[in-house]
Amino acid sequence: MIAGQTHSLPGATLAGAKARAYWELLKFRLSFLVSFSCAFGYVLASPQINWFTLAMVFTGGFLLSGASVTINQIIEKDLDKLMTRTLVRPLPTERLSVQEATVFSILCLVAGISLLIAFTNPLTTALSILSMLLYSFVYTPLKRVGPIAVFVGAIPGALPPLLGWTAATGAISHEALIIFGIQFIWQFPHFWAIAWVADEDYKKAGFKLLPSGGQKDLNTAIQIMIYTMFLIPMGLLPATFGITGTLSAIVATVCGVLFFAQTFSLMRSGDRKAALKIMFGSFLYLPIVQIAYLLDKL
Repeated sequence: MIAGQTHSLPGATLAGAKARAYWELLKFRLSFLVSFSCAFGYVLASPQINWFTLAMVFTGGFLLSGASVTINQIIEKDLDKLMTRTLVRPLPTERLSVQEATVFSILCLVAGISLLIAFTNPLTTALSILSMLLYSFVYTPLKRVGPIAVFVGAIPGALPPLLGWTAATGAISHEALIIFGIQFIWQFPHFWAIAWVADEDYKKAGFKLLPSGGQKDLNTAIQIMIYTMFLIPMGLLPATFGITGTLSAIVATVCGVLFFAQTFSLMRSGDRKAALKIMFGSFLYLPIVQIAYLLDKL
């Protein structure tokens, strides 16, 4: 399809093209992982699961994530045109206008907040709004400033399980901070591996996410290794504080050690293939460990 030519399509075809474009705006896989983490925190904290409330937490988290990533794409529309990985998104290709994307983000935001207000509590709703604001309006512009963006982005990135916990309990406890902390530390090797792999594209848009002066060097690889190493003892904290049991501690340790082991290849070679392995390892680590915690708790 030629960019910007959706208006010339027949009615049914146009509606389908628009629907697909809106679906792309949501970034389904990312938004699903966010809502899964919200559900994870809720189930982990609930002595008895209310399945309807769980569904509302999941849906509210998904909609708020959709609103956040849509706002991100609106702000970065012109930058997305510069990068190979993003130039086919709905806004750079003009399959959707900025006005259409803005209305869509507002609808997702209002719907998500309404669900959380109605079926959770004020603390969860407030933290959800804070997460959206940090991601969309602080992290997004900071990506062109420097690696501080990764620290800021790690906060909304780690809030979903905490939001689920507060939805179930109405309070931020030390247990909630533990599951927040695990996901917070995980963000650093995850973000930096992606930034290493996409470095050439990111430079086209002026994104500065790698540490150590933004270089793909040994110092950056060591920092990735250090944060990955921290995940090993942190993965034991849920069992240590009685949130989960021994089985999940074993799974978390094995996953943490395997994730950690991948970083040595990057330190030796410094090549893209090694960074790709860390990136895919990070995508596997979090859901596997979270599922292990849930199964152990249930």
